[in-house]
Amino acid sequence: MSRICYVTFENQSVSAALDLFELLAGTGKPFLVHRVTISQSSDYGDSQAEGLRILIRRATSGYTSGSGGVTPTVGKASVNDSNHGMTVEACNTTAAVAGTGSLTTLVADAFNAQAGFDWFPTPEMRPILLPGEALIVNLPAAPSDAMSMSGTVVVEEL
Repeated sequence: MSRICYVTFENQSVSAALDLFELLAGTGKPFLVHRVTISQSSDYGDSQAEGLRILIRRATSGYTSGSGGVTPTVGKASVNDSNHGMTVEACNTTAAVAGTGSLTTLVADAFNAQAGFDWFPTPEMRPILLPGEALIVNLPAAPSDAMSMSGTVVVEEL
């Protein structure tokens, strides 16, 4: 039976280009991406308005994982669900690289930092990540100043 997981980080200082999320599918546990949200809680003045680029990528087996981040929280939609099988990381200051695998950009977008980012694909557009593949949510350029950021990725393990 499938399970819904909420992978979150909260109130992290972001001042450099980095991988906001890295979710590696567990052995025998592919997952479907339902939603990605990114927000900030420190820059709300007009003089602080800026656009930030964001990439949502698929990394295939053989990629090199990022490092230097925090351990995100993983919540279950139902307390009776079994534990997830993913390896999860957040705010990695060293971004993932293709290595012997590949990094394929699924979504290239930009958002106003004050408004936040909310990617909620229709059912037929939701990517499925197979075992050995990872979802990477990348901020490819540093914000103009440090921001207190939070984020959520909602996935369904199949």
